[in-house]
Amino acid sequence: MPCTTVLVGKRATNDNSTMIARTDDGFFDVKKMVVVEPKKQPRKYKSALSHVEIELPDNPMRYTSCPSVDKKDGIWAATGINEVNVGMTATETITTNPRVLAADPMVTYEKAKKRGEKDKIGGIGEEDIVVLVLPYIHTAREGVVRLASLLEQYGTYESNGIAFNDVNEVWWLETIGGHHWMARRVKDDECVVNPNQFGMDYFDFEDAYGEQKEYMCSKDLKEFMEENDLNLNKEGKFNPRYVFGSHSDMDHIYNTPRAWFMGRYLAPSQYKWEGENADFTPESDNIPWSFVPDKKVTIEDVKYMLSSYYQGTAFNPYTSQDTGVRGKYRSIGINRTGVTSICQIRDNVPQALQGLEWICYGSTAFGAIIPVYTNVTKLPKYINDVTLDTSTENLYWGSRLIGALADANYASSIPFVERYQNAVAAEGRRLVKEYDKKMAEAGDYTLSAEANEEICKMAKKKTIDTLNKVLHDASIHMKNGYNRGDN
Repeated sequence: MPCTTVLVGKRATNDNSTMIARTDDGFFDVKKMVVVEPKKQPRKYKSALSHVEIELPDNPMRYTSCPSVDKKDGIWAATGINEVNVGMTATETITTNPRVLAADPMVTYEKAKKRGEKDKIGGIGEEDIVVLVLPYIHTAREGVVRLASLLEQYGTYESNGIAFNDVNEVWWLETIGGHHWMARRVKDDECVVNPNQFGMDYFDFEDAYGEQKEYMCSKDLKEFMEENDLNLNKEGKFNPRYVFGSHSDMDHIYNTPRAWFMGRYLAPSQYKWEGENADFTPESDNIPWSFVPDKKVTIEDVKYMLSSYYQGTAFNPYTSQDTGVRGKYRSIGINRTGVTSICQIRDNVPQALQGLEWICYGSTAFGAIIPVYTNVTKLPKYINDVTLDTSTENLYWGSRLIGALADANYASSIPFVERYQNAVAAEGRRLVKEYDKKMAEAGDYTLSAEANEEICKMAKKKTIDTLNKVLHDASIHMKNGYNRGDN
């Protein structure tokens, strides 16, 4: 799916937590948040799209996920945190090039054309990956190792980036062709921005083939490159983008502008982002994959970046000025997002409270984000009991309604939306702080479920209040309205 990812190392955050975040930009996919208990985890998994069947271990752990409500195309679990506080988000659809695909083709499903022939089974993909990996890993590094083994055995039918985090580390894995891969640990003091492109701009093969402190890859990756004449680097450090990524004209409209906006936000003093002699423009192919941010990064910073529609620039599609370039580039906070999550693993609280999953449904530009404790056996109906039909009884549809109404009346509605987003974030933080303290003092971590109910009760109240306001505003601006009273 076309998504955007942000990864933050523990020394780069304001509270020493690790964060992995992604917008799940499907096609208005209806999403909910669930807890999957071990007894509900399949022991034999079958993909709806590729028809691959995989035997799973007998010792799954409990985990959260954000599956599609409509199961016709599979689970699409998207993101989650398991019971030992390992987070995962899968996947960021990335790009590659014909040279890679010729050397290691995708493993695609093909239905038999003649009677008596067998279907050609496909590999694994975004539909499957969270379910196949998250219940079985105890660290972020283990996530890389397990996923890598599945890729090598079954292959994949698409190019993807996958993130893992635990209380100490953040890891990022990118697939290469049908069976190859490379992974890199995010430095503790850095923040990564990754739109829908192959992202890594440096890789250390010496470490990957040796101690694997910060790099891992397929055992034959160097030989694979050499045998297929893939390496386009000349002298100096190795840049994987040149080898495995894309540099298309469409990237300059769809992908690089997103990296530009996020880099501009994170490191405004380190580079020149605009004007004559800018270090980077929205169409630069060499925007760094990772930055040491100018200041510590917060949940609100990550949410803001993932809500971007190029505010404060000439590219803002909502500006009233005819800049000549408004709406030129693909926004980060687009209309068809199903769910956005920030998996935060904290180290300043008891282990039972370390996992917080911040959830925003619908377009992030207009939606509010709420914190959810993940060490629970069930979740509130407001985020769990989501129907395919429009309803104000859950956060998904409330967010979708606010976004559709506010987008059409942006100038008059955005004040309501911004107040709503800030109020939900502030009250959500306050409730987390209150319950962190209450649970630590009492030693009763089952209160996490109560905390989630209180957070959702607050979110529902503020969502409906905001929906009332943007609906009234939209009604005022209907084209069949007249000033003269005729009652």
